[in-house]
Amino acid sequence: MRIIVHTGKGGVGKTSISAATALRCAEMGLKTIVISTDTAHSLGDSLDKAIGPEPIEIHPNLWAQEVDTRYSMDKYWGRIQNFLTRLLSKGGTGEIVAEEVTILPGLEEGAHLLWINQYVESGQYDVLVVDAAPTAETLRLLSLPDVSRWWFERVIGLAQGATKILRPLGHLIGKGSAIPDDSAWADARLLFDTLDKVRDLLTDPEMSSIRLVVNPEKMVIKETQRTYTYLNLYGYAVDSIICNRIIPDEVTDPYFAMWKADQQQNIAYIDEAFGSLPLLRAPLFGREMGGLDSLRQLGNTLYAEHNPAVKLFDGKTHRIEQLGKDSYVLNVPLPFATKKDLDIYRSRDELTLRVGPYRRNIVLPHSLWDLEVTDARFEQESLNLHFARA
Repeated sequence: MRIIVHTGKGGVGKTSISAATALRCAEMGLKTIVISTDTAHSLGDSLDKAIGPEPIEIHPNLWAQEVDTRYSMDKYWGRIQNFLTRLLSKGGTGEIVAEEVTILPGLEEGAHLLWINQYVESGQYDVLVVDAAPTAETLRLLSLPDVSRWWFERVIGLAQGATKILRPLGHLIGKGSAIPDDSAWADARLLFDTLDKVRDLLTDPEMSSIRLVVNPEKMVIKETQRTYTYLNLYGYAVDSIICNRIIPDEVTDPYFAMWKADQQQNIAYIDEAFGSLPLLRAPLFGREMGGLDSLRQLGNTLYAEHNPAVKLFDGKTHRIEQLGKDSYVLNVPLPFATKKDLDIYRSRDELTLRVGPYRRNIVLPHSLWDLEVTDARFEQESLNLHFARA
């Protein structure tokens, strides 16, 4: 099975790209499901089909779904949350405040991950296309297994110990049914185990690809650079950049001349920013992308004769590894370059590498902003920069 995740700044056309990709895969004979993890669902509008919280077949080999977050939260967390709410309420915390406190950080977004695991384990589809939320939400979603595991080990461990004391007392006063039994804690642990499994699936480049959708606008590209850097930090494989809504050459109206010129400069900047990642291009069409016919046109233009499910890039243009507290190394593969060809410029949140006539811009994650480059080495056709406290 292949998993393809489309993410990017809000409004760049992720939903249309996801729907067109899924339709293309389906019409190539692959059993495909496309799901939306954006709380502001628009997948059904893009497909021009009525879809809901369960998968529905809308075309031969093509299923679609807008995930129901509440269902997954109630299934995996409902009993535990009710108990924790009552426990905190009796300790003097207002019930509304207690209910808010006991919502697992990120679980609403994490509910979408549970469906990914379900479809992989069922083996009923060849391709899963994910129309992801805007980048900030997607990054929270992808970092959820790390954050939630910390929360689980501390908060739930404490609450589970409390039930061992409270359950015998509860039975004496006829309230034992209100206290979760071991199966409820098993459900909660299953939730975290599933989140860990999904992370393993999404960080496996043979199974999963994340594709970043941009428009040829400087602000959009900058945000996408930050997203790409953080995805590298978490170990997720990006295999392409999809540049959407490029004004076609045949548009010759003088009104668009400056806009076209700006777009061409920004497309060149994309090449600088993302190194050797493949760049797929989709034009700005003369009508709104909605319905299977227009999505088919978009898919044909975007992929030509290629299969969208195939991995488009094998490798990483850079990666960041943590060596210890406040100690990181940034590795940038630079094949065929030599040390004498290389110049490095550093600002607080950005690194610019110049190799001969070519330039590469890398946006640094927040954790590196206040660290100094303490060592720079060119080894085995890669540049290794060490960041640490001065």
